[in-house]
Amino acid sequence: MANTDTKAANKGFLDSYFKISERGSTVGREVRGGLVTFFAMCYIIVLNPLILGFTPDSTGAFLGAELATGDPTIPGAGIPLIAAATSLIAAIMSIAMGAVANYPIAIAAGLGINALVAYTIVKMPGMTWADGMGLIVLEGLVILILVLTGFRQAVFRAVPAGLKTAISVGIGLFIAFIGLVNAGFVTVPAMFDYVPGAQPGTPVQLGSAGSVDSWPLLVFVLGLASIVLLTARKIKGAMLWSILGGTIVAIIVEQVATLGGKSPENPKGWNLNVPSIPDSFVSVPNFSLIGHFSLFGAIEKIGIVAVLLLVFSLLLADFFDTMGTMVAVGAEADLLDDEGNPPNTTAILVVDSLAAVAGGAGSVSSNTAFIESASGVGEGARTGLASIVTGTAFLL
Repeated sequence: MANTDTKAANKGFLDSYFKISERGSTVGREVRGGLVTFFAMCYIIVLNPLILGFTPDSTGAFLGAELATGDPTIPGAGIPLIAAATSLIAAIMSIAMGAVANYPIAIAAGLGINALVAYTIVKMPGMTWADGMGLIVLEGLVILILVLTGFRQAVFRAVPAGLKTAISVGIGLFIAFIGLVNAGFVTVPAMFDYVPGAQPGTPVQLGSAGSVDSWPLLVFVLGLASIVLLTARKIKGAMLWSILGGTIVAIIVEQVATLGGKSPENPKGWNLNVPSIPDSFVSVPNFSLIGHFSLFGAIEKIGIVAVLLLVFSLLLADFFDTMGTMVAVGAEADLLDDEGNPPNTTAILVVDSLAAVAGGAGSVSSNTAFIESASGVGEGARTGLASIVTGTAFLL
């Protein structure tokens, strides 16, 4: 009897705090939705380190390389540190979004801004990775001030609902295109492939030479088809089961065929990461990269005017990225009011602003709301409990 009362009390607390029943959901749906969101966005654990870890700053140093090996000039040496910090910051901020704002949005390092930092900002004369991450912290602090003064909310409400929807559509198409390219379903025409010194071409070609002729690409097509089929048949957890199934198939294919990673010598290998069974599923990685930022170092290197312009550019990207994501997720979850605004707007924006600060302080670029959260909402998530589940998965 005591155990039953305890379970009822716990369920009552979760239900009342997160408004689960009020929003037409259940604890099971929230857990499933949170896991689906994690699987839809966990590619960032691999992609963010690849973007940040293989590009030197203006001094020739690679992010995290010196902390990992003592030699800052080794490409990719800091990838384990970047991956660890990427996961930790995403976990903390996703849990904060769920607990504070009670909104089914997960947070992680944003695509686009990380590329701007890696390929533009730290390449400027004298700029280091610490200086670049300091700019991210400054940008996050500025956005936080705009939220606390009510300016960001005023702009959010002033933007027409149609434009908010258009922004979310654009973000979704951008992420979808990245997925198609990383899977190898859309490629750069062969004339531009692996030509030393040549400018990268535009990915406009289907598969390899216009055909699906590799195991990784076949696994992608089968996984995507299974998501579409199961969703159309209204199978609960369609995306979750499809992702898990595709992962298992990829591991089996690699064990049998030993394809290895994609390279100029092995164009039909796996892109980004070779599927394999990890040696251990839980471990405590090296978090020494966190805290390596210089708040005002960029001012000495490139001047106050350039710093202001860069902070403003970063601010605009974060500003409208979050706006589109909030609306897209809210529309999918049927949480928007008549004017297209989500509940707890201020709390959502405060957490998102702090995520930018945390991303810079963690040396993993600005963290922001992920449009992939809509996939978890599509599986039934309606509350911040789903975001807490996603954050817990990032911790693991």
